[in-house]
Amino acid sequence: MRMELTVLPSKPAGRRLPPWLKRTLGSGNVLLRTREIVARSGVATVCEEARCPNLNECWSHRHATFMIMGDRCTRKCGFCAVATAKPLPLEPDEPERLATAVAELGLKHVVITAVARDDLGDEGAGHFAACVDAIRRKTPSTVVEVLPADFHAREECVATLCDAKPDIYNHNLETVERLTPTVRSRHAQYRQSLEVLAAAKRLLPTAYTKSGLMIGLGETREEFSQTLRDLRAAKVDILTVGQYLRPTPEHLPVIRYYEPREFDEIAAEARELGFLSVASGPFVRSSYNAANVYGEIENRRRSNW
Repeated sequence: MRMELTVLPSKPAGRRLPPWLKRTLGSGNVLLRTREIVARSGVATVCEEARCPNLNECWSHRHATFMIMGDRCTRKCGFCAVATAKPLPLEPDEPERLATAVAELGLKHVVITAVARDDLGDEGAGHFAACVDAIRRKTPSTVVEVLPADFHAREECVATLCDAKPDIYNHNLETVERLTPTVRSRHAQYRQSLEVLAAAKRLLPTAYTKSGLMIGLGETREEFSQTLRDLRAAKVDILTVGQYLRPTPEHLPVIRYYEPREFDEIAAEARELGFLSVASGPFVRSSYNAANVYGEIENRRRSNW
């Protein structure tokens, strides 16, 4: 059985959701099996904690984005549904449990993200690297994409994670420079995130760098275009752009819903600037269809041999 589900948890008073924010979602045995494997691993997922609208679709294809180091973040961002609270101690066996779940799901491409852990001396970089190493040992052919916080742009922390040699180093810029202080935690800074992406490319030139943006928070088109240029100046290879959807009434409101054609225009602009792969659409998220986004680059590379 299939059903149509409106995925926006809350909407501004007096405003109807546009029709493209309704979708048909799958369900069935594969989704339940994914849920079972994730639950048994004891590793959190950003799919659940961030109330991702794509959860049913992705889990119906055995895709899950793991969120390591617990489900309590030391930062509070105006757009994010992940809980802000004092974190619990790291679990030394989490890397192995994560690797086992990746193997059981048969993931050819895994995205690992994490809560911000400003309470730790290395901000969790060493634990992140241990997770990459554990996956490499158990499923060596899996493409590993990491999506960490900014580590306050501390190069030694970025280097620790780069030393584990992920295939893709992803860090989300989230929004334009003017809106960053409102949208992101007070710890996060626009230029600081650009420094992280530039450092990752410098420290691990064989990997691809990636970043994600939300629209609908009040940015202007020129501001957004400047953000794309800033990301390319940092040599970012892959871009994702999606509609901001308010997770609860306590979070930042949606200022505008972009039409699908506008996402297509953004994708065309980004490709003209030189991004190797672009995913742009209302439901696009940083880890959504990550294997396909990566595959666009690999297919082009093979065709040029």
